[in-house]
Amino acid sequence: MSDVVPIKLACLDLAGTTVGDIAMVERAFAEAIATQGIVPGTGAYARAMVHVHRSRGLPKIEIFRGIFPEDEAQAQAANLTFERAYEGALERAGLVPMPGVLEVLDKLRGSDVKLALTTGFSRTTLSRVLSVLGWHDQVDLAISPEDAGGRGRPWPDMILHALLRLGIQDVRQVAVVGDSESDMLSGRRAGAAIVAGVMTGVHSRERLLKGGATHILESIAELPGLILSEDLGTTQIPAPAR
Repeated sequence: MSDVVPIKLACLDLAGTTVGDIAMVERAFAEAIATQGIVPGTGAYARAMVHVHRSRGLPKIEIFRGIFPEDEAQAQAANLTFERAYEGALERAGLVPMPGVLEVLDKLRGSDVKLALTTGFSRTTLSRVLSVLGWHDQVDLAISPEDAGGRGRPWPDMILHALLRLGIQDVRQVAVVGDSESDMLSGRRAGAAIVAGVMTGVHSRERLLKGGATHILESIAELPGLILSEDLGTTQIPAPAR
């Protein structure tokens, strides 16, 4: 008899995993940084954007605190500009789900797998994203760092919040999917059985494995075949010791 615990909850990242808005997010970061006097073509701008890329998946305010470590007011101002720029872009251009993602959501829900979206966006921005996508009825829960007590990735709080809210009995019944190293770290710290990195976002296979990915997927379209499998261990990738 197999001792594999069936997956009952899938925690899915937004940008780069279920939604293809990487360029939109990058432009909003660039605009926010520029309003604080760090403009394109300067060394400071290049360093700031490297920090943004390395820190993807974290709460947006924490990324700006990393850029402006000595000035909380400046970090808050940049974060506010980011939110306004990103939400303005949503209004103008909308959002495009990753190919096959709606079919993935339907298949998982049809198999009694609960769905939770996790993000580094604020609650206000997350609500706007869900409205633009029309996904309020597509998932069981959508969580920002604020909803989980204020700590986002790489902490496990959003995943554990979803587990508690949705009545999941065991962390081994959880799968976490994302495109950043911080997604992988949060999944491993939460004790999830599957921590799958997707190759459609910001970080490389090497970065995802460094974060502790148990599986690497070309896209989220491969997720049902993984978590609905009767033998989850056959495709597992050993994660580096941490």
